[in-house]
Amino acid sequence: MEKSAKQKDMWNIGIVGCGNISDTHAKVVSALPNCTLAAACTRNRDRLEIFCRTHDTMGYRSYEKFLSHPNLDIVVICTPSGTHLDYGLKAAESGKHVIVEKPIEITVTRGLNLVEACQKNGVKLSVIYQNRFMDSVAKMNKLLHYGEIGDVFMASASVKWFRDQQYYDQSDWRGTFALDGGGAVINQSIHTIDLLQWMLGDVESVYGYTANASHSDIEAEDNATATIRFQNGVIAVFQASTSIVPAQERRIEFNGEKGTLLLRGDKLTVKTGVKITGSPGVSHSTGASGPLEGLGHENHLKQYQHIIRAISENTEPVVSGRESLKSLAVVEAIYKSSKERTPIDLDHLLPI
Repeated sequence: MEKSAKQKDMWNIGIVGCGNISDTHAKVVSALPNCTLAAACTRNRDRLEIFCRTHDTMGYRSYEKFLSHPNLDIVVICTPSGTHLDYGLKAAESGKHVIVEKPIEITVTRGLNLVEACQKNGVKLSVIYQNRFMDSVAKMNKLLHYGEIGDVFMASASVKWFRDQQYYDQSDWRGTFALDGGGAVINQSIHTIDLLQWMLGDVESVYGYTANASHSDIEAEDNATATIRFQNGVIAVFQASTSIVPAQERRIEFNGEKGTLLLRGDKLTVKTGVKITGSPGVSHSTGASGPLEGLGHENHLKQYQHIIRAISENTEPVVSGRESLKSLAVVEAIYKSSKERTPIDLDHLLPI
C-alpha cells in the first residue's frame, strides 16, 4: 500500500553510480529549489572523490551506509542497467523513493520485480525518459491526438547514431547482455521506442532482426530493424544503429489520412493537405535541430519537477515503473524475435 503524501520543504536525494549520466542528475537536483543532493555512492574511490568534490556532497563506498545517510528520502540509480533491481530493492526496503535511469532493468521480469517491491514498501518508482518532456515531442503528441493529420495508419522511427569502439571499451559493462541488456536497441534507442508506444498506444506484435556490423569486440547488436504492429492497427518500421557514418538525427514520422508529422532531432515539421486533389498542403516547423536531442538538462529538470510533485502529492509519476515496462517489452520482443526468427506477441511478455 502506498504511503500517504509526505509534505516536505526539502527532499534529500542520493545518487548511486557516479558515471557520466550522474553528473546530469546532480546538476538537476541542485537546480531544484526543494531538493538537495545529500549523498553519493560508488565503489570506485577516485570517481567518488571527483564527483563529491564537483557537486559538494558526501560520499559513500558502502551502499548500506549510503542508505543509512540521515534523512535520505530518494535514491537515484545511475548504475549499469543490469544492476538496477539489486540497488532498487534495497532502497525500497529502506523506505526510499526510487528514481531509475532508463531502462528500468534489462528484462521485463526483473523490472516487474522492482515495481512490485516498491509497491510492497509503499514508495514511488519513476524511470527517466526525459524525451517525453521535450517541447517538440509534447507538441507532436498533442497534434497527433487532436487529429491534426487524421487517423494514423503508418509510422517509422530511426536512431542511426555512431559509437566507436573506444566508447564501448571505456566501460566494461557496455554492449554486454548481463549489464547493458544488449546494444543499440536497449541503450541508445529505447527512448524512441518509449515515444512510439506512448503516442501510438499498446503494441500487439513485433518482428525483429539484429546484427553486429562494426563492433566485433562487443557481445550485443550494433544494428537492428523491426516491424511493429500496434493494437490500434498502425504498422511501423523501427531502425537502430551505432554504426552509421556520419551519424544522423533521431527521426520519428507519423502518416495519417490528412497529412504527416515528422520529428527530426528536436525539430517538428507538420505537413497537411487535401489528399483527393493532390494539393501541396501546408508545412511548418518548430524547434532547433541538434545531434544530442534530449540530452541537455532542461528535459531532465522537467521530469524531476514532475516526479517530486508526484511524490509530494502521492500521485503516480507519468513514467512510473510499470509504464516503463512497455518500452522494455518491445525491446525484449525485438531480441527474442531476432533469435527465434518469428513474430512475438507482446501479451506473452508484458503482464497486465
